[in-house]
Amino acid sequence: MKCLYKVFTALTGHDFTLKCMFALISSVHGVLRHRHVHEPMPQAQEIPYQDYITRYFETTLNYMLTWQRKESAHPHSLLISQLSSCSKWTPSQIRHVGGCQHALICFTQTCPDGIRTRRTNTEFSGNFLNNVPVLQWARHATHEEYGRLSQHRGAHGWGGVDYNTLVDALSVLNSSANWQMLDDWKDRSNNSECIRCAVVGNGGILKDSKRGAEIDSHHYVFRTNGAVIKGFEKDVGSRTTHYTFSATTLMNSIRAYAGVGFKAPPVAKETRYIFLPENDRDYLLVKAAATHTLVERGPQRNQNPASFFGKDVSAEKVKMYHPDFVRYLRNRFLRSATLKTKYKDIYRPSTGAVMLLVALHTCDKVSAYGFMTPDYMKYSDHYYDKKQKSVVFFKNHDLRMEMALWQRLHQAGLIQLYMRQ
Repeated sequence: MKCLYKVFTALTGHDFTLKCMFALISSVHGVLRHRHVHEPMPQAQEIPYQDYITRYFETTLNYMLTWQRKESAHPHSLLISQLSSCSKWTPSQIRHVGGCQHALICFTQTCPDGIRTRRTNTEFSGNFLNNVPVLQWARHATHEEYGRLSQHRGAHGWGGVDYNTLVDALSVLNSSANWQMLDDWKDRSNNSECIRCAVVGNGGILKDSKRGAEIDSHHYVFRTNGAVIKGFEKDVGSRTTHYTFSATTLMNSIRAYAGVGFKAPPVAKETRYIFLPENDRDYLLVKAAATHTLVERGPQRNQNPASFFGKDVSAEKVKMYHPDFVRYLRNRFLRSATLKTKYKDIYRPSTGAVMLLVALHTCDKVSAYGFMTPDYMKYSDHYYDKKQKSVVFFKNHDLRMEMALWQRLHQAGLIQLYMRQ
Protein backbone atom coordinates (compact mmCIF):
# COMPACT_ATOMS: atom_id res chain seq x y z
CA MET A 1 0.00 0.00 0.00
CA LYS A 2 2.92 2.33 0.62
CA CYS A 3 3.84 1.98 -3.05
CA LEU A 4 0.32 3.01 -4.08
CA TYR A 5 0.46 6.07 -1.90
CA LYS A 6 3.84 7.04 -3.36
CA VAL A 7 2.59 6.53 -6.91
CA PHE A 8 -0.54 8.62 -6.49
CA THR A 9 1.24 11.32 -4.51
CA ALA A 10 3.91 11.56 -7.22
CA LEU A 11 1.35 11.64 -10.03
CA THR A 12 -1.10 14.08 -8.48
CA GLY A 13 0.74 15.97 -5.79
CA HIS A 14 -2.11 15.18 -3.39
CA ASP A 15 -2.81 12.52 -0.76
CA PHE A 16 -5.77 10.21 -1.32
CA THR A 17 -7.44 7.58 0.78
CA LEU A 18 -7.12 3.99 -0.38
CA LYS A 19 -10.79 3.96 -1.35
CA CYS A 20 -10.38 7.04 -3.52
CA MET A 21 -7.26 5.75 -5.22
CA PHE A 22 -9.03 2.62 -6.37
CA ALA A 23 -12.04 4.72 -7.40
CA LEU A 24 -9.73 6.73 -9.65
CA ILE A 25 -8.27 3.61 -11.22
CA SER A 26 -11.74 2.17 -11.68
CA SER A 27 -13.01 5.34 -13.37
CA VAL A 28 -10.09 5.51 -15.75
CA HIS A 29 -10.26 1.82 -16.54
CA GLY A 30 -14.00 2.06 -17.19
CA VAL A 31 -13.50 4.78 -19.78
CA LEU A 32 -10.79 2.81 -21.53
CA ARG A 33 -12.82 -0.39 -21.46
CA HIS A 34 -15.58 1.49 -23.25
CA ARG A 35 -13.07 2.73 -25.85
CA HIS A 36 -11.43 -0.68 -26.30
CA VAL A 37 -7.94 0.72 -25.87
CA HIS A 38 -7.00 -0.31 -22.35
CA GLU A 39 -4.03 -2.54 -21.70
CA PRO A 40 -4.75 -6.10 -20.62
CA MET A 41 -3.99 -6.87 -17.00
CA PRO A 42 -0.55 -8.50 -16.90
CA GLN A 43 0.16 -11.78 -15.20
CA ALA A 44 1.26 -11.29 -11.61
CA GLN A 45 4.71 -12.71 -12.22
CA GLU A 46 5.40 -10.52 -15.25
CA ILE A 47 5.63 -7.13 -13.58
CA PRO A 48 5.65 -5.90 -9.98
CA TYR A 49 2.19 -4.67 -9.05
CA GLN A 50 3.29 -1.19 -8.01
CA ASP A 51 5.18 -0.78 -11.30
CA TYR A 52 2.10 -1.88 -13.18
CA ILE A 53 -0.09 0.63 -11.34
CA THR A 54 2.34 3.42 -12.22
CA ARG A 55 2.49 2.47 -15.89
CA TYR A 56 -1.22 1.73 -16.09
CA PHE A 57 -2.28 4.98 -14.46
CA GLU A 58 0.04 7.03 -16.69
CA THR A 59 -1.08 5.24 -19.85
CA THR A 60 -4.77 5.65 -19.13
CA LEU A 61 -4.46 9.35 -18.35
CA ASN A 62 -2.42 9.77 -21.51
CA TYR A 63 -5.27 8.36 -23.59
CA MET A 64 -7.76 10.55 -21.79
CA LEU A 65 -5.83 13.72 -22.53
CA THR A 66 -5.50 12.67 -26.17
CA TRP A 67 -9.28 12.42 -26.44
CA GLN A 68 -9.74 15.78 -24.73
CA ARG A 69 -8.96 17.79 -27.84
CA LYS A 70 -10.72 15.42 -30.25
CA GLU A 71 -14.17 15.19 -28.72
CA SER A 72 -16.65 17.61 -27.24
CA ALA A 73 -17.29 15.35 -24.27
CA HIS A 74 -14.23 15.28 -22.04
CA PRO A 75 -13.45 11.70 -20.97
CA HIS A 76 -11.36 12.90 -18.04
CA SER A 77 -14.44 14.50 -16.47
CA LEU A 78 -14.95 11.22 -14.60
CA LEU A 79 -11.50 11.58 -13.15
CA ILE A 80 -12.13 15.17 -12.14
CA SER A 81 -15.39 14.25 -10.45
CA GLN A 82 -13.63 11.49 -8.54
CA LEU A 83 -10.88 13.87 -7.44
CA SER A 84 -13.45 16.39 -6.32
CA SER A 85 -15.25 13.83 -4.20
CA CYS A 86 -12.05 12.35 -2.77
CA SER A 87 -10.31 15.54 -1.75
CA LYS A 88 -10.83 19.13 -0.72
CA TRP A 89 -10.15 20.33 -4.26
CA THR A 90 -12.91 21.65 -6.48
CA PRO A 91 -13.14 21.04 -10.26
CA SER A 92 -12.17 24.66 -10.90
CA GLN A 93 -8.93 24.10 -9.02
CA ILE A 94 -8.00 21.07 -11.11
CA ARG A 95 -6.20 21.94 -14.29
CA HIS A 96 -3.53 20.74 -16.66
CA VAL A 97 -0.43 22.66 -15.67
CA GLY A 98 2.08 23.46 -18.37
CA GLY A 99 4.82 23.08 -15.77
CA CYS A 100 4.15 19.36 -15.66
CA GLN A 101 4.66 19.04 -19.42
CA HIS A 102 3.54 15.50 -19.84
CA ALA A 103 0.42 13.67 -20.87
CA LEU A 104 -0.56 13.30 -17.24
CA ILE A 105 -3.02 15.65 -15.65
CA CYS A 106 -1.38 17.65 -12.88
CA PHE A 107 -3.19 19.46 -10.15
CA THR A 108 -2.58 22.85 -8.61
CA GLN A 109 -4.45 25.89 -7.46
CA THR A 110 -5.02 28.39 -10.24
CA CYS A 111 -3.00 31.59 -10.43
CA PRO A 112 -5.78 34.20 -10.73
CA ASP A 113 -3.96 36.49 -13.17
CA GLY A 114 -1.46 34.10 -14.73
CA ILE A 115 -0.57 33.53 -18.35
CA ARG A 116 -3.18 30.80 -18.86
CA THR A 117 -5.89 33.21 -17.77
CA ARG A 118 -4.58 36.20 -19.70
CA ARG A 119 -3.81 34.49 -23.00
CA THR A 120 -7.46 33.74 -23.82
CA ASN A 121 -8.10 37.44 -24.39
CA THR A 122 -5.05 38.13 -26.54
CA GLU A 123 -4.07 37.74 -30.17
CA PHE A 124 -2.19 34.59 -29.11
CA SER A 125 -5.21 32.66 -27.87
CA GLY A 126 -5.19 30.46 -30.98
CA ASN A 127 -1.46 29.81 -30.88
CA PHE A 128 -1.36 27.73 -27.74
CA LEU A 129 -1.85 23.98 -27.64
CA ASN A 130 -2.04 22.13 -24.34
CA ASN A 131 -1.36 18.61 -25.57
CA VAL A 132 2.19 18.96 -26.89
CA PRO A 133 4.76 17.58 -24.43
CA VAL A 134 7.58 19.97 -23.65
CA LEU A 135 9.93 17.23 -22.49
CA GLN A 136 10.80 13.80 -23.83
CA TRP A 137 11.66 10.88 -21.60
CA ALA A 138 11.69 7.08 -21.40
CA ARG A 139 8.08 6.46 -22.42
CA HIS A 140 8.58 8.24 -25.75
CA ALA A 141 11.28 5.84 -26.98
CA THR A 142 9.14 3.50 -29.09
CA HIS A 143 9.47 2.15 -32.62
CA GLU A 144 6.25 3.93 -33.57
CA GLU A 145 7.49 7.31 -32.34
CA TYR A 146 10.87 6.76 -33.95
CA GLY A 147 9.23 6.11 -37.30
CA ARG A 148 7.27 9.33 -37.02
CA LEU A 149 9.97 11.63 -35.64
CA SER A 150 12.85 10.30 -37.73
CA GLN A 151 11.24 12.13 -40.66
CA HIS A 152 12.31 15.43 -39.06
CA ARG A 153 15.92 16.42 -38.56
CA GLY A 154 17.78 18.58 -36.09
CA ALA A 155 15.93 19.94 -33.08
CA HIS A 156 12.62 19.16 -34.80
CA GLY A 157 12.90 15.38 -34.77
CA TRP A 158 15.06 12.28 -34.46
CA GLY A 159 16.31 12.17 -38.04
CA GLY A 160 19.96 11.15 -38.14
CA VAL A 161 19.89 9.71 -34.61
CA ASP A 162 20.40 5.95 -34.40
CA TYR A 163 17.45 4.18 -32.75
CA ASN A 164 19.61 2.33 -30.22
CA THR A 165 21.40 5.55 -29.26
CA LEU A 166 18.04 7.21 -28.74
CA VAL A 167 16.64 4.38 -26.61
CA ASP A 168 19.81 4.13 -24.52
CA ALA A 169 19.60 7.84 -23.73
CA LEU A 170 15.88 8.21 -23.08
CA SER A 171 15.69 5.02 -21.03
CA VAL A 172 17.70 6.65 -18.24
CA LEU A 173 15.20 9.55 -18.10
CA ASN A 174 12.59 7.48 -16.31
CA SER A 175 11.60 9.42 -13.20
CA SER A 176 8.87 12.00 -12.61
CA ALA A 177 11.55 14.71 -12.52
CA ASN A 178 12.37 13.98 -16.16
CA TRP A 179 8.91 14.88 -17.48
CA GLN A 180 8.25 17.82 -15.17
CA MET A 181 9.95 21.08 -16.03
CA LEU A 182 9.35 22.46 -12.54
CA ASP A 183 9.83 19.22 -10.66
CA ASP A 184 10.53 20.80 -7.26
CA TRP A 185 7.67 23.30 -7.20
CA LYS A 186 6.03 21.55 -4.26
CA ASP A 187 9.14 22.18 -2.17
CA ARG A 188 9.72 25.81 -3.14
CA SER A 189 6.18 27.14 -3.62
CA ASN A 190 5.77 28.34 -0.01
CA ASN A 191 1.99 28.39 -0.60
CA SER A 192 2.33 30.78 -3.53
CA GLU A 193 -0.55 30.59 -6.01
CA CYS A 194 1.60 31.75 -8.94
CA ILE A 195 4.85 30.40 -10.37
CA ARG A 196 7.13 33.37 -11.12
CA CYS A 197 9.99 32.84 -13.57
CA ALA A 198 12.85 35.06 -14.71
CA VAL A 199 14.22 34.19 -18.15
CA VAL A 200 17.65 35.70 -18.63
CA GLY A 201 19.23 36.15 -22.04
CA ASN A 202 22.79 37.32 -22.55
CA GLY A 203 22.05 40.59 -24.33
CA GLY A 204 24.12 43.73 -23.79
CA ILE A 205 21.06 45.61 -22.55
CA LEU A 206 21.70 44.04 -19.14
CA LYS A 207 25.05 45.76 -18.66
CA ASP A 208 24.78 48.22 -15.72
CA SER A 209 21.08 47.34 -15.41
CA LYS A 210 21.27 46.58 -11.65
CA ARG A 211 18.55 43.92 -12.09
CA GLY A 212 20.38 41.12 -10.30
CA ALA A 213 18.40 41.12 -7.05
CA GLU A 214 15.13 41.41 -8.96
CA ILE A 215 16.05 38.42 -11.13
CA ASP A 216 17.04 36.27 -8.15
CA SER A 217 13.77 37.04 -6.35
CA HIS A 218 11.79 34.84 -8.77
CA HIS A 219 10.93 31.24 -7.98
CA TYR A 220 12.85 30.04 -11.03
CA VAL A 221 15.68 31.57 -13.06
CA PHE A 222 16.31 30.33 -16.61
CA ARG A 223 19.63 30.91 -18.42
CA THR A 224 21.22 29.67 -21.63
CA ASN A 225 24.51 29.10 -23.46
CA GLY A 226 27.30 31.53 -22.47
CA ALA A 227 25.70 32.63 -19.22
CA VAL A 228 28.61 34.41 -17.51
CA ILE A 229 27.62 35.18 -13.93
CA LYS A 230 30.73 35.81 -11.85
CA GLY A 231 31.47 39.53 -11.74
CA PHE A 232 28.06 40.45 -13.17
CA GLU A 233 25.80 39.44 -10.27
CA LYS A 234 24.48 42.98 -9.70
CA ASP A 235 23.19 43.09 -13.26
CA VAL A 236 22.14 39.47 -13.97
CA GLY A 237 21.74 37.80 -10.59
CA SER A 238 23.49 34.71 -9.28
CA ARG A 239 20.89 31.93 -9.30
CA THR A 240 20.21 29.44 -12.08
CA THR A 241 17.45 26.85 -11.77
CA HIS A 242 17.22 25.91 -15.47
CA TYR A 243 20.06 26.01 -17.98
CA THR A 244 19.10 25.43 -21.65
CA PHE A 245 21.67 24.37 -24.25
CA SER A 246 22.60 21.83 -26.89
CA ALA A 247 25.90 19.96 -26.89
CA THR A 248 26.93 22.09 -29.86
CA THR A 249 26.00 25.46 -28.34
CA LEU A 250 27.60 24.50 -25.03
CA MET A 251 30.95 23.62 -26.59
CA ASN A 252 30.82 26.71 -28.81
CA SER A 253 30.10 28.89 -25.77
CA ILE A 254 33.01 27.42 -23.81
CA ARG A 255 35.36 28.13 -26.72
CA ALA A 256 34.01 31.59 -27.47
CA TYR A 257 33.55 32.98 -23.95
CA ALA A 258 36.28 31.32 -21.88
CA GLY A 259 38.12 34.63 -21.96
CA VAL A 260 35.31 36.33 -20.04
CA GLY A 261 34.88 33.54 -17.53
CA PHE A 262 32.55 30.98 -19.06
CA LYS A 263 34.12 27.57 -18.60
CA ALA A 264 31.03 25.46 -17.87
CA PRO A 265 27.30 25.86 -17.13
CA PRO A 266 26.24 27.14 -13.71
CA VAL A 267 26.39 24.45 -11.02
CA ALA A 268 24.14 24.44 -7.96
CA LYS A 269 21.86 22.06 -6.10
CA GLU A 270 18.79 23.74 -7.61
CA THR A 271 20.10 23.79 -11.19
CA ARG A 272 18.47 21.59 -13.84
CA TYR A 273 20.13 21.03 -17.24
CA ILE A 274 17.74 21.13 -20.19
CA PHE A 275 19.07 19.69 -23.45
CA LEU A 276 17.83 21.07 -26.75
CA PRO A 277 18.86 18.01 -28.79
CA GLU A 278 20.06 18.62 -32.33
CA ASN A 279 21.92 15.38 -33.05
CA ASP A 280 23.30 12.26 -31.39
CA ARG A 281 25.87 14.30 -29.45
CA ASP A 282 23.09 15.44 -27.13
CA TYR A 283 21.74 11.94 -26.53
CA LEU A 284 25.22 10.57 -25.84
CA LEU A 285 25.96 13.38 -23.39
CA VAL A 286 22.66 13.13 -21.53
CA LYS A 287 23.16 9.40 -21.03
CA ALA A 288 26.67 9.95 -19.71
CA ALA A 289 25.50 12.70 -17.35
CA ALA A 290 22.60 10.64 -16.02
CA THR A 291 24.69 7.51 -15.47
CA HIS A 292 27.96 9.11 -14.30
CA THR A 293 29.89 7.51 -17.14
CA LEU A 294 32.20 8.88 -19.81
CA VAL A 295 30.75 9.89 -23.17
CA GLU A 296 30.91 6.79 -25.37
CA ARG A 297 31.78 8.30 -28.74
CA GLY A 298 31.61 11.40 -30.89
CA PRO A 299 33.36 14.77 -30.41
CA GLN A 300 33.09 14.48 -26.59
CA ARG A 301 34.34 10.88 -26.48
CA ASN A 302 35.76 9.91 -23.07
CA GLN A 303 34.86 13.26 -21.55
CA ASN A 304 33.47 13.27 -18.03
CA PRO A 305 30.10 15.07 -17.87
CA ALA A 306 30.91 16.12 -14.31
CA SER A 307 33.35 18.63 -15.83
CA PHE A 308 30.33 20.39 -17.32
CA PHE A 309 27.53 19.77 -14.81
CA GLY A 310 29.33 19.14 -11.53
CA LYS A 311 29.99 15.97 -9.58
CA ASP A 312 26.46 15.89 -8.17
CA VAL A 313 24.74 15.73 -11.55
CA SER A 314 22.12 12.97 -11.66
CA ALA A 315 19.38 11.62 -13.90
CA GLU A 316 16.86 13.69 -11.95
CA LYS A 317 18.72 16.91 -12.82
CA VAL A 318 18.76 16.46 -16.60
CA LYS A 319 15.87 16.89 -19.02
CA MET A 320 15.41 17.00 -22.80
CA TYR A 321 13.07 19.13 -24.85
CA HIS A 322 10.71 17.10 -27.00
CA PRO A 323 11.22 17.70 -30.74
CA ASP A 324 7.44 17.95 -31.17
CA PHE A 325 7.47 20.97 -28.88
CA VAL A 326 10.32 22.69 -30.72
CA ARG A 327 8.50 22.12 -34.00
CA TYR A 328 5.29 23.44 -32.44
CA LEU A 329 7.09 26.62 -31.34
CA ARG A 330 8.49 27.08 -34.83
CA ASN A 331 5.16 26.56 -36.55
CA ARG A 332 2.90 28.55 -34.24
CA PHE A 333 5.11 31.30 -32.83
CA LEU A 334 8.17 31.74 -35.06
CA ARG A 335 7.24 30.62 -38.55
CA SER A 336 9.89 32.59 -40.36
CA ALA A 337 10.02 33.42 -44.05
CA THR A 338 13.36 31.59 -43.95
CA LEU A 339 11.35 28.38 -44.22
CA LYS A 340 10.59 29.33 -47.82
CA THR A 341 14.25 29.75 -48.74
CA LYS A 342 17.19 27.44 -49.38
CA TYR A 343 18.08 27.79 -45.69
CA LYS A 344 14.86 26.16 -44.50
CA ASP A 345 16.58 22.97 -43.33
CA ILE A 346 18.89 24.77 -40.90
CA TYR A 347 16.34 27.20 -39.47
CA ARG A 348 15.04 26.83 -35.94
CA PRO A 349 14.12 29.22 -33.11
CA SER A 350 17.21 30.35 -31.23
CA THR A 351 18.11 28.56 -28.00
CA GLY A 352 17.10 31.64 -26.04
CA ALA A 353 13.77 31.83 -27.85
CA VAL A 354 13.00 28.19 -27.05
CA MET A 355 13.87 28.86 -23.41
CA LEU A 356 11.59 31.90 -23.17
CA LEU A 357 8.68 30.21 -24.94
CA VAL A 358 9.04 27.16 -22.70
CA ALA A 359 8.73 29.44 -19.67
CA LEU A 360 5.63 30.95 -21.28
CA HIS A 361 4.11 27.47 -21.30
CA THR A 362 5.25 26.36 -17.85
CA CYS A 363 5.18 29.40 -15.57
CA ASP A 364 2.33 31.64 -14.43
CA LYS A 365 4.27 34.89 -14.65
CA VAL A 366 7.33 35.45 -16.84
CA SER A 367 9.86 38.28 -16.71
CA ALA A 368 12.34 38.37 -19.59
CA TYR A 369 15.73 40.05 -19.32
CA GLY A 370 18.57 40.40 -21.80
CA PHE A 371 16.50 39.79 -24.92
CA MET A 372 16.70 41.86 -28.08
CA THR A 373 14.67 45.06 -28.13
CA PRO A 374 14.12 47.57 -30.98
CA ASP A 375 16.99 49.73 -29.68
CA TYR A 376 19.44 46.81 -29.75
CA MET A 377 21.99 48.80 -31.75
CA LYS A 378 22.70 50.89 -28.65
CA TYR A 379 24.10 47.88 -26.81
CA SER A 380 26.85 45.35 -27.30
CA ASP A 381 25.96 41.81 -28.33
CA HIS A 382 26.49 40.49 -24.77
CA TYR A 383 26.52 42.14 -21.35
CA TYR A 384 29.97 40.69 -20.67
CA ASP A 385 31.66 41.87 -23.88
CA LYS A 386 34.93 43.68 -23.12
CA LYS A 387 34.56 45.76 -26.26
CA GLN A 388 31.46 46.90 -28.12
CA LYS A 389 30.28 44.18 -30.51
CA SER A 390 27.36 44.44 -32.89
CA VAL A 391 24.70 41.75 -33.02
CA VAL A 392 25.40 39.28 -35.81
CA PHE A 393 22.47 37.82 -37.75
CA PHE A 394 22.76 34.28 -39.09
CA LYS A 395 20.39 32.36 -41.36
CA ASN A 396 19.68 29.57 -38.87
CA HIS A 397 17.69 31.96 -36.63
CA ASP A 398 15.36 34.87 -37.28
CA LEU A 399 16.34 37.24 -34.47
CA ARG A 400 14.32 40.15 -35.85
CA MET A 401 11.18 38.03 -35.87
CA GLU A 402 11.93 36.93 -32.32
CA MET A 403 12.42 40.55 -31.26
CA ALA A 404 9.02 41.46 -32.73
CA LEU A 405 7.43 38.50 -30.92
CA TRP A 406 8.81 39.63 -27.55
CA GLN A 407 7.30 43.07 -28.12
CA ARG A 408 3.90 41.61 -28.94
CA LEU A 409 3.94 39.26 -25.95
CA HIS A 410 4.92 42.18 -23.72
CA GLN A 411 2.15 44.37 -25.09
CA ALA A 412 -0.33 41.51 -24.62
CA GLY A 413 0.66 41.26 -20.96
CA LEU A 414 1.93 37.70 -21.30
CA ILE A 415 5.55 38.54 -20.43
CA GLN A 416 7.24 41.46 -18.70
CA LEU A 417 10.13 42.40 -21.01
CA TYR A 418 13.00 44.41 -19.60
CA MET A 419 13.59 47.46 -21.78
CA ARG A 420 15.63 50.62 -21.24
CA GLN A 421 12.97 52.75 -22.95
